[in-house]
Amino acid sequence: MSVHYADGEQVRVDKWLWAARFFKTRSLAAKAVSGGKVHLNHGRVKAAKGVRVGDCLTITRQHIEWVIDVVALAEKRGPAAFAQTLYVERPESLAHREQTRESRKFAHAGHVQPPQRPSKRDRRLIREFTRK
Repeated sequence: MSVHYADGEQVRVDKWLWAARFFKTRSLAAKAVSGGKVHLNHGRVKAAKGVRVGDCLTITRQHIEWVIDVVALAEKRGPAAFAQTLYVERPESLAHREQTRESRKFAHAGHVQPPQRPSKRDRRLIREFTRK
């Protein structure tokens, strides 16, 4: 799947995010853009704003943040291998994501799942304890 664009051409931000597989649907991409979760060249944008080759995008989803540079444009969604050729993640972004992942992993390291759900009596005792 190849996409050719002349210099100066642009694609809507929500379409590009959908084509690059950052969001499952275009409407989710548009909601993220309008909700301030996507910044183009360090500024907030609207969904219809055009993205060009060389632009910097900051995308935040849940607890994960990507800082990427746009390398190619696409309006249609293709295979995941093609989608990964549309952008290059910055090294500091990759290092920050790895560090965040490790810290979240260690935050839950000591948690042990109980072997079974609390019984009716256990729930009653828990409720009684928390109300005091």
